[in-house]
Amino acid sequence: MNEQYAATEAAATRTAVPSLILQGVTRSFGEGAERIEIFHDLTSQIMPGEIVALVGPSGSGKSSLLHIAGLLEPPTSGTVVINGRDCSKLNDEERTAIRRTQLGFVYQFHHLLPEFNALENVAMPQMIAGRRRKDAETIAGRLLTMVGLQHRLTHRPGKLSGGEQQRVAIARALANQPRLILADEPTGNLDPRTADMVFGILVETARARGVSALIATHNLQMAVKMDRTWLLHNGKLIDAGKLKP
Repeated sequence: MNEQYAATEAAATRTAVPSLILQGVTRSFGEGAERIEIFHDLTSQIMPGEIVALVGPSGSGKSSLLHIAGLLEPPTSGTVVINGRDCSKLNDEERTAIRRTQLGFVYQFHHLLPEFNALENVAMPQMIAGRRRKDAETIAGRLLTMVGLQHRLTHRPGKLSGGEQQRVAIARALANQPRLILADEPTGNLDPRTADMVFGILVETARARGVSALIATHNLQMAVKMDRTWLLHNGKLIDAGKLKP
């Protein structure tokens, strides 16, 4: 019975639509002799529910790759496919709609709105997407409880610690039920103990909700806790598989 279940799961994985496909993605700046190529012909994919680390030296293009994957900037060439939809020819309005409904973002700095409390910060993107305030706040409360902030709902960012602010940012990223989370050094501004706690919450919450994630990090101790690791180096993307502790 267990073998039959495993075979069924494997078949489901093979037929699932990837959360993200990068096909021949290149990013460069300038023209002619002044052209600087950041990376070239990157091709890979992330399946539903996978947590993937993105590592590489400073200046290798990790943030640029996240921006391209998140439809915040176009590649110089190549194709980005989000949940089966080719996004290479979408207009600004269509890209915005995908970012709002299918993607969640967590940055190194939390970017919370200082005049709003934690509950309002998590409710805001839902209301922008059209959800009623009461429903948005109910969902925000549940998400903040998931990240351990049920006692801090009415506190503004200035009254929260750095780790608490990032947990609010994680809850906000999940507010519109995205299929893919993109995180750029989400614990880079935190002390090691707080960083480990926040990272654990990000991964555990993503797994609990079946969300894929691509997380850029310099911390290999965090990378080993993820399902796979992409190494961005010398303009190439190498799938290093599951790193060993």
